[in-house]
Amino acid sequence: MPLPNAEQAAARVTADLIAVVVAATEGEPRVLTIEAGRALPSGPFESGHRSLQASLRAWVEHQTHHPLGYVEQLYTFADRDRGAEAGERVVSISYLGLTRESRASHGRGVSWQDWYRYFPWEDRRDPDATLSPALIAALGSWAEAAPDAMLRWQRRNRVAINFGLDANAWNEELTLQRYETLWEAELVPEAGGAVAAGEPMAHDHRRILATGIARLRGKIKYRPVVFELMPLTFTLGRLQAAVEALAGRRLHKQNFRRLVEQQNLVEETGGVATETGGRPAKLFRFRREVVAERAAAGSKLPLVR
Repeated sequence: MPLPNAEQAAARVTADLIAVVVAATEGEPRVLTIEAGRALPSGPFESGHRSLQASLRAWVEHQTHHPLGYVEQLYTFADRDRGAEAGERVVSISYLGLTRESRASHGRGVSWQDWYRYFPWEDRRDPDATLSPALIAALGSWAEAAPDAMLRWQRRNRVAINFGLDANAWNEELTLQRYETLWEAELVPEAGGAVAAGEPMAHDHRRILATGIARLRGKIKYRPVVFELMPLTFTLGRLQAAVEALAGRRLHKQNFRRLVEQQNLVEETGGVATETGGRPAKLFRFRREVVAERAAAGSKLPLVR
């Protein structure tokens, strides 16, 4: 049976492709942006493109002139209020890309940005890092403003777990849950507030970036994807700094190196790096064949405290 005209209009769907392209440079996590840091590379899926991923690569390379390497699908967003024109429904399909930073094109305000510019509360590498008292107070006020006792309890519990309060440990993988809580509590600019620090982004691109950060923080614990961000040769210190940058946590140096060695993920090159300013450090390379040997099963870089 044909759809009524109103339903036909509502059924017109367009697909938008959005890329969270990440690098780790000099111990800092970086994300490729357009519009002077306000948005992520994106574009519509067009019928002439062979596949969704091919279309994504085409848009990113057209907008930024940066080729993509490792790419995986991240999440599909299909909320009704995603900014579509009347009679359209926009479905945004996001992807996570891992690469090494190169000079950004100046077209469309292309630039690499530190992702903690958008989520400063996610950087816990300083052992004294804490949430601001104003933010904690605002979250508490939001929880207490719930209309009934059950919802107040749920909000209190949600805040405590997501933000590591009331004896709960900080979980670096809850990046998206923290941002969505702040959005719901109207504490971020995108929701009309300004209590939480951090730069806003266009549309829901900060939410998509939070999704990418959470995915990568979880993934580095059980897959050696961090090596997609590393140069061909590197020191173990530089590798640890990259993992710490992504996780937003400091790692125990000796435990980290022992775990890397136990996994047989790297091998010495015979060379040394002398730019460290101290004792020359050995250079290593990623044993890419280990992925073929074990399909990366059990290959991990756990976040040892």
